[in-house]
Amino acid sequence: MRTLRATAARGIAALALLTLAVAGSARADETDPPGRVARLSYVEGAVSFEPAGMQEWTAAERNRPLTSGDRLWTDQESVAELDLGDAVLRLGGMTGFAFLNLDDRLAQIQLSAGILLVRVWDTANGETYEIDTPNLALQLQQPGVYRVEVDEPGNTTLVKVSEGLALALGSGESIPIGAQQVMVFTGSTTLSYSAATLGPPDDLDNWSATRDRQAEESPSRQYVADNTPGTYELDDNGRWQSTPEYGYVWAPAVVVAAWVPYRFGHWVWIPPWGWTWVDDAPWGYATFHYGRWVYWRGGWCWAPGPRPLRPVYAPALVAWSRGPGFAGPGAPGANVGWFPLGPHEVYVPAYRVSDAYLRNVNITNTTVVSNTYITDVYQNRVTNIRYVNSTAAAVTAVPQSVFTSAQRVVGHTMPVTSGTLAGMSVAAAAPPVTPARQSVLGAGSGLKVVHPPPALANRPVIAHTPPPRATASFDTQLAAIRANGGRPLARPDLARLQPGTPTAPVHMLAPTKASQLQRQAQPQSSKAHPSQLPSFTERARALESPSLPPATHSTEPATTTRTFVYSPSPPAPTPPAHPDRPPWASQGSFSADDPSHAVSHPSASPVYRPETPPAPVEITPAPVVHTTHAAPSPPPPSHPQQHPAPQPAHPEESHNKSREDSSPKADRSRDRVER
Repeated sequence: MRTLRATAARGIAALALLTLAVAGSARADETDPPGRVARLSYVEGAVSFEPAGMQEWTAAERNRPLTSGDRLWTDQESVAELDLGDAVLRLGGMTGFAFLNLDDRLAQIQLSAGILLVRVWDTANGETYEIDTPNLALQLQQPGVYRVEVDEPGNTTLVKVSEGLALALGSGESIPIGAQQVMVFTGSTTLSYSAATLGPPDDLDNWSATRDRQAEESPSRQYVADNTPGTYELDDNGRWQSTPEYGYVWAPAVVVAAWVPYRFGHWVWIPPWGWTWVDDAPWGYATFHYGRWVYWRGGWCWAPGPRPLRPVYAPALVAWSRGPGFAGPGAPGANVGWFPLGPHEVYVPAYRVSDAYLRNVNITNTTVVSNTYITDVYQNRVTNIRYVNSTAAAVTAVPQSVFTSAQRVVGHTMPVTSGTLAGMSVAAAAPPVTPARQSVLGAGSGLKVVHPPPALANRPVIAHTPPPRATASFDTQLAAIRANGGRPLARPDLARLQPGTPTAPVHMLAPTKASQLQRQAQPQSSKAHPSQLPSFTERARALESPSLPPATHSTEPATTTRTFVYSPSPPAPTPPAHPDRPPWASQGSFSADDPSHAVSHPSASPVYRPETPPAPVEITPAPVVHTTHAAPSPPPPSHPQQHPAPQPAHPEESHNKSREDSSPKADRSRDRVER
């Protein structure tokens, strides 16, 4: 498993780099943005997204980074997946989800209704996970597999632990939930809980376990740092190859002619980072927020950062071109140009950061770059930088109106020649271009999307950790951004704009004296309270499996219901029930045709990556203008299975061609967003 592999010996040089990165992280201050975000890695069906600071829902788009204050809604027969690198979150249908807080150490989640599956890979860096529901606050104590369900009225929460350990927190009481256990919690101000029967995984569990296995068994994990989101999607979309100067690099297998990194996608504005790239390709996340790009032997290749180091997220690893007709503050009709950073080149944030953050975001994403040089570039003490990708073919430029409106870059690019390039200057930081509302909403702006029911969207949840204050509205931020010359606001500046209200309606847990706890015995049958547990118990008993331990599958379990009181939290508002839809008819239509999934989230065997990658192979140069770019791949030493890259039937389909994701739909269809 990942936690076991993380403890393997890395070598003296790797440990030295790791020590340097950890020391730098410890000295980072609160002005720095988080080094971790959540990638929206899969969407299917009607999935809506509300960015922090906006009161408007838009269509969710794959590869969008999410952070504190962002909200998601999955409608009927829809699913979504969020990849944090060290954990994966998957949402079933009719699910209300939000990040109350997301940083390097804490992922605090609001689950107002629906189904949330959580796969925690690793907590070696001190990460904690808290899921706040209308009934309780749940802390995940160990790596493992967890499922949390909240019924539509918000009166009942089911917690299933397939692997790991969770702690359900109420006022004055905590209830541990171990592996292969299910607990059901009912009530609001008065909370009762009881053990339920554990059944086999359903179709949503099976789909989730399949994607877990794909990530765990990914050959690309031999070359990319642990906890890098989107790694396993590189397997079937490109090849790894050895280079004498850059080590092992990854080349996309199939791209259109004249394909260039950071050209097939669009820009969005996400505080506190500012301008952020969202790529069109299913594999286009790790390769555009980590590492560097280089043009080598007739094709573009991605060089990941040093493998032993914990990756630090960056919004876009590019440098910016300026000159006649290019971006300037408030210049009408100006254009914006950029090109990918190459290995050993310094990324300079447009937002204010500490020296420790500046070192970490560079050292973890490229190699052979000194701290002194990083600081000199950041402070403009180095002006004669020669960027390896500063060529006419690699520079992409669009009108500023396209840049700020989140339109796709392809189809709007401006011609860049060697002559125009000679008159341009290069800036390491993003240009001071003020965003618009469309910049925040993204490519789905203006499309008709489904909204969560108002009562559900505003439903209070129980929290153990105090969440941060709500994000300032975009209009409030916009005025401050203009006053800041179009540059992103630092975190302290954003904090001063925040209102006094919390991110979401939250009832904080208050200690309750032992005398206030009410205890009552439950009859021996799990059917004793059908009014409280109408769907959980019936479904659990129907799914009983003789293959699981008999102790957890007795048809007449002896359980005890315990009740405790929240104070001073009032009951959560209950929306009217839908007469045409049962409370749990929401997880969509999933395929359960694979009998190999009839176990509860099996763990893959530990896979240890060698310190020395496979032996280099001879690479045949490809032509400069190409419709395909594939190089022979060295066989991964720890993974005998090979994943051949897909070959589309028609060249015009090449850019969007990728392996078909494991899908919960019966026909295994590729992911889509119905807008």
